[in-house]
Amino acid sequence: MRQPAHGGNLAWAAALAGCPPDAILDFSASISPLGPPNSAIAAIKSQIGNLKHYPDPNYSELRRALSHFHQLPPEWILPGNGSAELLTLIGRELAQLAATILITPAFGDYYRTLAAYNVNVLEYPLSSVIGHWSLLVDKGQKTKDKGLLLNNPHNPTGKLFSRESILPYLEQFALVVVDEAFMDFVPPNEEQSLIPVVQEYPNLVVLRSLTKFYSLPGLRLGYAIAHPDCLAKWQLWRDPWPVNTLAVAAAIAALQDTEFQQQTWEWLPPARNQLFQGLNEIPGLQPQASAANFLLVESQESTSQLQQQLLKYHQILIRDCLSFKELGDRFFRVAVREKSDNQRLLTALKES
Repeated sequence: MRQPAHGGNLAWAAALAGCPPDAILDFSASISPLGPPNSAIAAIKSQIGNLKHYPDPNYSELRRALSHFHQLPPEWILPGNGSAELLTLIGRELAQLAATILITPAFGDYYRTLAAYNVNVLEYPLSSVIGHWSLLVDKGQKTKDKGLLLNNPHNPTGKLFSRESILPYLEQFALVVVDEAFMDFVPPNEEQSLIPVVQEYPNLVVLRSLTKFYSLPGLRLGYAIAHPDCLAKWQLWRDPWPVNTLAVAAAIAALQDTEFQQQTWEWLPPARNQLFQGLNEIPGLQPQASAANFLLVESQESTSQLQQQLLKYHQILIRDCLSFKELGDRFFRVAVREKSDNQRLLTALKES
């Protein structure tokens, strides 16, 4: 079976480990271990009887829930079949520009959608722009005919960019796309989302995901926030009913579950710190500080070999970084899980 580019491929991991998929302790996919929320499960069950009906093609109820959650008019919000579907629409939009600047290392799906539409990609290493983002403009020269695609917090490093550091580029680029798939994990008093300013910039698109924070990747649900004219155009480009009835119900319930949200914000910092400190104490490993629910770790040894050892001997799956060409075989990424799982990983790493 071919080695996956993404995390979370338990079928591949189980085949290598020689065990059932549910026996794998998965650190490769950055999904919260606390969910799905009971509220979302109850909402899904309540909608079983409605599976015989088509979803509302306008997703009016879901858009109202997201509108209330973000304090935006509903027409500024477009739900999608995961943020991956919306990213594909964005690729078509970026293809109309002269080029798109991509901060690297970058999430593999960015390359997928950019390549699908033959977008001219200009890559800029994260290390070269942190602290002096003006290099993007200096090197890019003319930017009014270009797009900028980045994620915040950054995947795979976990770096959190300040809102103020991104704002100048909204004046300088034709289109700025900020993927905030992991912003939910940043507590409200620390988050740096650009959603509060989206109505001021018709060239800004913000992508959000409901699958990671609420542990619902199997339902595929994300949304874009952008100018209504842009979203109306995308509606014409895509297939009807991209979001299913159960996903809509789960999303509406999860958005209203303030108890689950607070629980997650309280759980993450100490669990992440435990994992960071434990990794930092293992010779040959150097974790990087992160604002998200994952840690990027530099290793002095081959991480693809380490991945296979952890699977075969401990039934633990970590994410190698071979799909991030700038990182290669000396980095791996691990999700933050509950403390007992984190400790099991740390113990296995010490023995490997």
